[in-house]
Amino acid sequence: MELSEEPGIGERIARLRIRRKLTQEALAERAGLCVDTVRKLEQGVRRTARLATLNALARALDVEPSALAGQPATFEVRSEGEQPSVLALRQAVAPVSDLLGGDPDPEDPLGIAALQASLRSTERIRREGRMAEIGALLPQLIRDAKAAAHATTGAEAAAAHSVLAEAYQVAATTLTALGKEDAAFTALERSMTAAARGDDPHLETAGFSSLAWVLTKQGRLADAERVALNAAERIEPGFRSPPLELALWGVLLLRAATAAVRLERRDTVRDLLTMASAAAARIGTDRLDYATPFGPTNVGVARVNFLVEMEESAEALRTARTVPELHTLPPTWRARCHVDRALAFTDLRKDDGAVQALLAAERTAPEWMRYHSTSRRLVADLRHRERRRTSPLTELADRLALDG
Repeated sequence: MELSEEPGIGERIARLRIRRKLTQEALAERAGLCVDTVRKLEQGVRRTARLATLNALARALDVEPSALAGQPATFEVRSEGEQPSVLALRQAVAPVSDLLGGDPDPEDPLGIAALQASLRSTERIRREGRMAEIGALLPQLIRDAKAAAHATTGAEAAAAHSVLAEAYQVAATTLTALGKEDAAFTALERSMTAAARGDDPHLETAGFSSLAWVLTKQGRLADAERVALNAAERIEPGFRSPPLELALWGVLLLRAATAAVRLERRDTVRDLLTMASAAAARIGTDRLDYATPFGPTNVGVARVNFLVEMEESAEALRTARTVPELHTLPPTWRARCHVDRALAFTDLRKDDGAVQALLAAERTAPEWMRYHSTSRRLVADLRHRERRRTSPLTELADRLALDG
C-alpha cells in the first residue's frame, strides 16, 4: 500500500493560520518573516522553505515543525513477515502496565549474550535507514530487554539496562522520523533512566545527543543547543582522551551547531564547527559509535549542511566536492549529503543537478528517502516547476508516493 497523499506545505500553513484567526500579515509579524514569504508559500508559488523559516512559522503557529513539513506518519505496510506498527512501538515505550501493574512476561527472559546480539543485529538496518524493519523489531527488543533487566541482578541487570537504554534511543529517533516527537521524548526519558542503571558510562552522553536532535526536530532550538552544550561541557576531553570520548564530544558540538544555524547565529555555528573539526583531526579517521558517525568526513558533511542552511549554496557545492571518503559514512548520512547538494542546486536554479543529487540519495538509502520530509518537499517543489509529464523526477515522485 502506498504512503498516504498529503497536502502541500502552503495548505498546511494556511489551515493553521485560519484556525488561529490570523491574517498573513499577523503571522509574518509573529514569525519575524516578510509577509511575502507567507503569501508565496500559501499560494504555492514557493513549495519549500528553509528549516529556519519552518521553525519560525511553527513557533508562531504553536505547532511542531513536522506539522508543517509533512511526512509519512506511519510505516509502510508490507505483505510478508511481521508488520511494523507505530502503535506497537508506542505501547512498548510506554505500556499501560507500567501504571496499572500487569502479568509478568510469560516467557523466560533472554540471556544477556542473546539480548546484546539482538541489539547488534539491528545495527545494519539502522545504518541503511530500513525503517519498516526497525519498526517491526524494536517493540520486541524493548520488551525483551525490560524482562531481562527485571529478572536479573548485579552485572547482568546492568548489562540488560544498557541494552534497554540503547533500544529506547533507537525508538526515539525512529519515532521522530515519523513526526511523533512526543513519544520520542518519552522514549529518551526512559533511556536516561535505564542508562543510569546500566554498565556503559557513555550511554547517557549518547542519550543527550539524541535528545538534542529530537528537540531540534520539535523546533525547540534554544533547548536543543543548551542540552548539547551542557553535555559537551561535562565530558570535554583532555589531551589524552580516547577517540570515543572525542567523538561523542564532537557529535554534541555538531548537534549544538545544527540548532544554532536554524537560529541564524552564524558566528556560533562557525565556532562550534571549528572545535568539532579539531576533534575530528585529532582522531584522524572516521568512527561509528552508537550508530552515529564522527570524524573528518562527517564534519565535512556537516559543513555542507550548515552552508546550505545559511543559503551559501555555491560554497556548499564547492565544499561537497572536497568531503573526504564520503563512502565511509553510513548510507543514511551519505544520502543526507546528497539531499543537501540537491537543496543547493535548487537554490541556484540548477534543477538538473538537483534531480541527479536526489536520485543519488535514493540509490544510497531508498527506504529512508521515503520518510525524509525535506527530500519529499524538495521533490514536490521540483516537480511543480518541471513541465514534462514523464521524467526521472516524475518517476521519483511516484516512488515517494507524492500526490500531483
